[in-house]
Amino acid sequence: MSDSPVKRRHTVAVNVGGVVIGGNAPVAVQSMTNTDTADVSATVAQVADLALAGSELVRITVNTEEAARAVPQIRDDLEQRGFTTPLVGDFHFNGHRLLEKYPECARALAKYRINPGNVGRGAKRDEQFAYMIETACKYDKAVRIGVNWGSMDQELVARMMDENSRSAKPKTNDEMIRQIILNSALESASKAEELGLGRDRIILSCKMSGVQDLIAVYRGLAEQSDYALHLGLTEAGMGSRGIVASTAALAVLLQEGIGDTIRISLTPEPGGARTEEVVVAQEILQSMGLRSFAPMVIACPGCGRTSSSYFQQLAQDIQAHLRERMPLWREQYPGVEEMTVAVMGCVVNGPGESKHANIGISLPGSGEEPVAPVYEDGVKTLTLKGDQIAVEFQAIVDAYVASHFGS
Repeated sequence: MSDSPVKRRHTVAVNVGGVVIGGNAPVAVQSMTNTDTADVSATVAQVADLALAGSELVRITVNTEEAARAVPQIRDDLEQRGFTTPLVGDFHFNGHRLLEKYPECARALAKYRINPGNVGRGAKRDEQFAYMIETACKYDKAVRIGVNWGSMDQELVARMMDENSRSAKPKTNDEMIRQIILNSALESASKAEELGLGRDRIILSCKMSGVQDLIAVYRGLAEQSDYALHLGLTEAGMGSRGIVASTAALAVLLQEGIGDTIRISLTPEPGGARTEEVVVAQEILQSMGLRSFAPMVIACPGCGRTSSSYFQQLAQDIQAHLRERMPLWREQYPGVEEMTVAVMGCVVNGPGESKHANIGISLPGSGEEPVAPVYEDGVKTLTLKGDQIAVEFQAIVDAYVASHFGS
């Protein structure tokens, strides 16, 4: 992959269980399970699936005593299966009690996620927040201070709204919500530092559900601090809506060099794979030239020249095959993630795109001769015919990977 034109904003580097967030490290991909954490086998299976898909950190819910008791076993079972993916504990309301009662849970997690609005109220809020920060200091853990627009610190909201109403030039409600969220994150980070947590253990996030709101808040964070930042559009939605909204927001910020780790909060289809959010996050970063995760499949959209759906199915099958093979290829064939594969539907752009890819195939369109020329590194190497074109081309791709990226 060529050097990215994006100049990353400098932030303090944070080591989260061996994964570096911020500094000069690449933008990391994070995801979250939706299993009951108390169900050890289900949670281990989903974390493993997310890790295999490429998630570099996985957040799990720690909301009950049963969940807190399960965390050390989840960590052990994952390591026995060869997964060292750092686990992030998502705490709300009772996190201070769970961390105090279950120290093994506190040790097993690589990062604690604390929402200042859900820690408590008044004096209890300060005390409970302090306990969680002190626990992180004790076990040398990172903390993500995560402010969500749906769960803000109501005391801060009331105070700042009251101050705004008395101002000679009051801000709009939308402007105030953005400012409140920004202040909540920065004030909480400052308190954490006062309690002894180093800047190299703090990650901030201010998740919003609106694209423009998210962009505005993170620009404010970037202007006012050098903390590592976690990006994500909260409650992004399902399917194309969630993907488009998340991409629209994150692409703007990433292009400005803002963001050290990202998560795409997609609502999965009923029975759908949780790993989709990992794939979308990777494809955003790869499309922007920030990172490479898996070979890219170039395919035309189809037109009146391609009445058959054969090339679409082949492109889909090849993409699925490449992603399925990546966990093994990542170890065996360094650099394979930068490979491009072209699957084209007719003679108009087929040969040209195939020549520009590492390996490509130009399938016959409507009325064209029933042959499919294959190109490797710009040179036509053979022509496929018959009913086994898909199987044969997949084997050719595998052979290309082994010969060009193997030791």
